[in-house]
Amino acid sequence: MPRGRSKAHFKNTIMNTTASHQPALPPVEKQYYTFAEPPVELALESGARLGPVTLAYETYGTLNGARDNAILVAHAFSGDSHAAGNYPTDPEGEKPGWWDFMIGPGKGIDTDKYFVVCPNILGSCMGSTGPSSLNPATGSPYALDFPMMTIGDIVSTQKALVDHLGIQRLHGVIGGSVGGMQVLEWCARYPEFVRAAVAIATTMRHSALAIAFNEIARQSIMADPNWNKGKYYGGNKPDMGLAVARMVGHVTYLSDEAMRRKFGRKLQDKETFSFGFDGDFQIESYLRHQGSKFVNRFDANSVLYITKASDYFDVVERMAKIAGHGGKNPDGTKYLVISYTSDWLYPTYQAKELVQTLKRSGQDVSFCEIEADCGHDAFLIPDQRLTNLIRGFFDGLA
Repeated sequence: MPRGRSKAHFKNTIMNTTASHQPALPPVEKQYYTFAEPPVELALESGARLGPVTLAYETYGTLNGARDNAILVAHAFSGDSHAAGNYPTDPEGEKPGWWDFMIGPGKGIDTDKYFVVCPNILGSCMGSTGPSSLNPATGSPYALDFPMMTIGDIVSTQKALVDHLGIQRLHGVIGGSVGGMQVLEWCARYPEFVRAAVAIATTMRHSALAIAFNEIARQSIMADPNWNKGKYYGGNKPDMGLAVARMVGHVTYLSDEAMRRKFGRKLQDKETFSFGFDGDFQIESYLRHQGSKFVNRFDANSVLYITKASDYFDVVERMAKIAGHGGKNPDGTKYLVISYTSDWLYPTYQAKELVQTLKRSGQDVSFCEIEADCGHDAFLIPDQRLTNLIRGFFDGLA
């Protein structure tokens, strides 16, 4: 996309293109890469060292002969490496990847053209090394002995994986929310390696409001008596604290309009108030359900580490100085920044600050604000406008 195209132009383009049925991906497989074996451990920004490190990841499509058609997809806070397709053990297609509408043959990120890599982040509990992993020094889970990591550390492990896969240069890096932070970190840390970057519903650094919500989530976990200073593995887990943390977080992912439209003040399976604390309203039942689901799939300590890493994240000064990088990338990375009108966690003004910062440093950046009332999580909801926008951007690179 040429520089300088207006938001109105993008809105008209994406609204006027219709979707078509596309073939599905073949069955996918979760893979693992282990590196940083002692004594050559991974050096973290905190000064600590960690090793060995394992990353879970999935790939879709085929790496070309020049090894330059790869797109790295960075997942959001509680996501995982299963971005698209289905596992062979799920033949009915009931558990597709979290961005299945975006990744695949003929889709927004076309696997007939691109080799797509989605790694699970460091600190997670979905296959990559994190606080629930075994500490080789003790034979027990790390718990709070896991060193504090940053978004920069996450990206450095992704770079190790990309090098392992033999990728010469990334055609693109794309992600939303915390995944968008990883996109910006890639551009700040390895600008010569990234041809194009798509940052969706994200920010250069957390506002006080975002940090506040993360702290409430952390405190709810640590206040649970079962948390036991992180040493709950093998015993009762801090399920209530983790559920409340998820409920708080989930509210920030929605919008006032989305909740009004879906729930309003409707009662849950009753016609009058209980005059108690059983949960009268549908929104109460919904949040409790989201909290209980999260308890069954995620680790409380991982929530602590990942939220803290996102709070530490700050690339404002580095994005302002990114131009040229000493001639390593004379053509510069091409950027597409996308925000949503109803996202109050990372509002559009923060996306515009990123765009202005990049423009001041002479970068090639396009911007689109998509009108949607779904809130922060809108990028995870099938939307042909977003699909067409991303397809046009990656396919249109000169």
